[in-house]
Amino acid sequence: MKIIVLVKQVPDTWGERTLDSASGRIDRSNGDQVFDESGERALEVALRHREASGADIVAMTMGPPSAAEVLRKALAMGADSAVHVLDDALAGSDLSSTSAALAAAIKLEGFDLVIAGNESTDGRGGMIPAMVAEHLGVAHATFLNSTVIDATTVRGERGTESGTLEVHAGLPAVISVTERSPEARFPGFKGIMGAKKKPLVQRSLAELAPLDGGAKSVVLSVVRRPARSAGLIVTDDGTAAKQLADFLVTNRLA
Repeated sequence: MKIIVLVKQVPDTWGERTLDSASGRIDRSNGDQVFDESGERALEVALRHREASGADIVAMTMGPPSAAEVLRKALAMGADSAVHVLDDALAGSDLSSTSAALAAAIKLEGFDLVIAGNESTDGRGGMIPAMVAEHLGVAHATFLNSTVIDATTVRGERGTESGTLEVHAGLPAVISVTERSPEARFPGFKGIMGAKKKPLVQRSLAELAPLDGGAKSVVLSVVRRPARSAGLIVTDDGTAAKQLADFLVTNRLA
């Protein structure tokens, strides 16, 4: 079985995250860039399956040159190989372009199962796994709290607003996992040293033809969030209900 795990480099959530006013993109020039936790958990799901049943695990990301750091960590954690989709023409790609590029790279590698985190901590779109599945023409099961993989199917528990669902899909398929999945392991010294000998391949846009790259949506302006102000205090003098109703209407909340 070949499992591709989608991982991502993101700004550290403990630091201040801002948007670049010129490009409208997340400013990645300041603060630490780290392995997104949801991707780490996705990799842990794949590694645990390999320990039980065997599999070839490929870590894949799309991003700038610095994103290779998360691939090296994935290799140190236990992935067998890594793929870095790297091309200046892909800078600033939105969900549509990103999913298309990742799907094209996945097709080149071949796969039985693709595992991703449910959403990254920077964009928080939560749509990439499903969009990748659509490009690949396979079933998807997203936001899984638990995962069981066998030779022909994948199944798990998916939380909903009204309870839980037991879902399953035949392979090949794409799944995404939530923060309820097992915590990722720490790479040991042996894994860190062994990662240096594992293959890390770069894929350019030319290899993903006929993609043209780039974002399909454009950010027109960026405005810093205003400072939090004191809330409105309503004193009930017999007209509190009307004051609340007027407030809701005025602020288009009703």
